[in-house]
Amino acid sequence: MSFLADDAQAYLIAKAVVTEETPFGPDVLVYKVAGKMFATLAFEDEVGRMNLKCDPERALELREEWDAIMPGWHMNKKHWNTLILDGSLSASLVTELIDDSYQLVIKGMTKSQLAAYLDAS
Repeated sequence: MSFLADDAQAYLIAKAVVTEETPFGPDVLVYKVAGKMFATLAFEDEVGRMNLKCDPERALELREEWDAIMPGWHMNKKHWNTLILDGSLSASLVTELIDDSYQLVIKGMTKSQLAAYLDAS
């Protein structure tokens, strides 16, 4: 089953302690967990482009395996990938990568940020 931008948006916002913001203007949705960004979602010619944080080694593997996954657009290319949500990526792969990004950001939180996250979830 393919995964499109509307599916991604619904999945992102349903995660615990997530906010959807537009700090870069109305064309880019930014998703934060407890105030820390873990995803962006933008549209280009009605096709979603989503940036997700990723383990650097896995990021390279994914880019080699999938044409619709490339270095993070306007992001640190070592730690972020851009997914083109054109229907070529499966729902299971996209949700796995969203979950990974979410968990990477939580793992990188300070003790006080983590405490705030746990209190809110």
